[in-house]
Amino acid sequence: MKTNLITPEGYRKLQQEHDHLWFEKRPEITKIVNWAASLGDRSENADYTFNKRLLRQIDRRVRYLRKRLPDLKVIEYNPQQAGKVYFGAWVEIENDDGETKRFRIVGPDEIYERNDYISIDSPMARALLGKAVDDDFTVNTPQGEALWYVNRIEYQA
Repeated sequence: MKTNLITPEGYRKLQQEHDHLWFEKRPEITKIVNWAASLGDRSENADYTFNKRLLRQIDRRVRYLRKRLPDLKVIEYNPQQAGKVYFGAWVEIENDDGETKRFRIVGPDEIYERNDYISIDSPMARALLGKAVDDDFTVNTPQGEALWYVNRIEYQA
């Protein structure tokens, strides 16, 4: 099951996506569908078929967002989190091979289109929670257990 946590930025982004789809994109596509429908035979009307499908995709996404947004819990930064890894933290980690990774722990709704965000539900994030700088931790991966060290922890205020 997906966690219902989200950062304030992530929540704003989903709200903006909803508003853009509902108030801008949908009315624009609806006009095109109505225009294409007025041309008569819809079976061979590519404008009608394509835009009708696009309208269904928009409606499906809007329905999802309207259902999801009220369930989300926005997690604000709390100064008590400083020094430990919690939701919303930017974390830099390193392994024995000297490989480093830097990412932010966010809600599952925020990871798309970002390769520097990981879900709070991921094994890596679960293993990191509560850790401090210089702590080591083990993550179960498909290749077996991997040992990592925490180099840095930062929060966006």
